[in-house]
Amino acid sequence: MLTIPELLSPAGDLERLRYAVCYGADAVYCGMPEFGMRSAPENFTPEQLAEGVLFAHARGRKVYLTLNTLPTNEEFRRLPDAIKAAVEAGVDAFIVADIGVLAACKKYAPDIDVHFSTQMGITNYGAATAAWEMGAKRVVLARELSLQDIAVIRDHTPPQLELEAFVHGAMCMSISGRCLLSNYMAGRDANRGQCAQPCRWKYYLSEEKRPGQYFEIGETSEGSYILNANDLCTAPFLDLICQAGVDSLKIEGRAKTFYYVASVTAAYRKALDAYLADPGCEQFDLPEDVYEELDRTSHRHYSPGFYFGPDGAKQNPGSASYIRHWEFVGTVERWENGVAYCRQRGKWSLGETLEALAPDGSRIPLAPAWIRNAAGEAVDSTPHAMMEYSIPSAQELPAMSLLRRRVTG
Repeated sequence: MLTIPELLSPAGDLERLRYAVCYGADAVYCGMPEFGMRSAPENFTPEQLAEGVLFAHARGRKVYLTLNTLPTNEEFRRLPDAIKAAVEAGVDAFIVADIGVLAACKKYAPDIDVHFSTQMGITNYGAATAAWEMGAKRVVLARELSLQDIAVIRDHTPPQLELEAFVHGAMCMSISGRCLLSNYMAGRDANRGQCAQPCRWKYYLSEEKRPGQYFEIGETSEGSYILNANDLCTAPFLDLICQAGVDSLKIEGRAKTFYYVASVTAAYRKALDAYLADPGCEQFDLPEDVYEELDRTSHRHYSPGFYFGPDGAKQNPGSASYIRHWEFVGTVERWENGVAYCRQRGKWSLGETLEALAPDGSRIPLAPAWIRNAAGEAVDSTPHAMMEYSIPSAQELPAMSLLRRRVTG
């Protein structure tokens, strides 16, 4: 029987949740101000969480709440209230990394599914089966697993146990994200979602008796990024991940922008739909525009991660910088009678060529002949943050379409 995997996208706040859902996610995962592994995004208040759940459920999508830190004794006292607030909001599952949190979820929310976070380090079928026996509906597999490892886990675990795997986004240099480097070097606890990412920093060697002299570890003139990891990208072999028995395809990035979430979700929606259109095909042909879309967000060099074993996970640690070929410049609020009404998210000028990404994943080239501000006055650029403006477009641009321009130079 064909398993139809879920496409799971990150939602750092309510705006990102809406874009993830509208651009093709089957489910989203998010956090509240406490107990989640990301503190950089705004996260959700209980009221916002309830609003987000209503938005998702109205469109047949699900919302999972991360409770995947390792709470201290003091924090644990506040956990029951957080769980009860999530129950009232109507979340579909909790993502946990602590057996005490698991027990609390079962006590205060017995009817809500529980998923074991990748922080639990599920690397074998024994651990996955134990998670099932403890009450987990799903396990988020460790990122160190190969396709063969996942297939073996699938073959040796209860068929009702769902398997989730990361398919795109930033990779941590440590085992499933369990790292004390940030805490040690910057006083920012990665397990509280505050990682300073010291693995991305540039490092040199220094010798005790030669203070102030720094020696390169690598051979490049830019220094050495010995701990840096490339970004994961599995779109070209998404069929193999599905065939290994994965039930949920997870995109990393709760701290990323809503533009990133929308773009990457649209790309993987198209890739997954292409696979599901002919799952028995011996040769999966990734639609060309999928990889093109994945190059339209800011990202590090791409890697297949560990899916083909350690040899396939070789990194390009020469730089921690991002690749940016495109710049996000605006959103479409509405389209009427050949005119798109937009909101500024970045400056662009008359004469530049734009591209619109629509929620269905289609890309629409634009060469606006004019720009008008909110007062209807002709202007030659969009220099003011969040300014309202309009441009002509013969082709309809759906609400929530995203405008971008190619970066030159």
